[in-house]
Amino acid sequence: MSEIEGFLDRPDGSRLAWRLVEGAGPTVVWLGGFKSDMTGTKAEALADWALAQGRAYVRFDYFGHGASSGDFAEGTITRWREDAIAVLNELTAGPLVLVGSSMGGWIACLAAMALPPRVAAMVLIAPAPDFTEKLMAPEIPPEGRAALAANGVWLRPSEYGDPYPITRNLLEDGARWSILGGEPIPIQIPVRILQGGEDPDVPWRHALELAQGLKGDDVVFTLIKDGDHRLSRPQDIARLIAVVEEF
Repeated sequence: MSEIEGFLDRPDGSRLAWRLVEGAGPTVVWLGGFKSDMTGTKAEALADWALAQGRAYVRFDYFGHGASSGDFAEGTITRWREDAIAVLNELTAGPLVLVGSSMGGWIACLAAMALPPRVAAMVLIAPAPDFTEKLMAPEIPPEGRAALAANGVWLRPSEYGDPYPITRNLLEDGARWSILGGEPIPIQIPVRILQGGEDPDVPWRHALELAQGLKGDDVVFTLIKDGDHRLSRPQDIARLIAVVEEF
């Protein structure tokens, strides 16, 4: 058994890079984070697990991420949600287990709401729903707001590498997809959330708000007291794979 790869052509001419392991279902689908890609530690570990266990697994890069085409600065939550739904519709069949990390946790929720018959369960790692509005916008410094007002883009420093271009369009579009703080989130499938207590990017209380907002009752929130945002240590990877194996 091996992993195959290719590109999914989108109507606007862009191409989404993907990798796929054929195997027994349900299909596990990796949904990465903001400015991340499908070759990260957790995505690779799940690929190794899928190959070893004969499980179906799909990972991909959103528009403007990794090996996919497009300018990252032109991406929005709307666009990345559409990318995820296109991958689910065109590269998978049968029930799905969505594994979403950080922004991917938000995208996973939006995909589950769009395709309720197909998504059987979700595993979310440091999920960041509504991050553009609730986590990012409040922390923009005065010079960032000035840059957004003048140019529509602010280069946000990142401890993970080069600055991230944050656009006015991203912030305004993200508000359209808000799922926290209102009606119960209409997701009633089993959900497992892994959250680091020392996460500097997604406070554990933010992830807990998502857990409490889900309409379903089969929700387990695991706080890893000394865990960071990435949760990519060997013990974190082992915990992730054990949770995925539940489904």
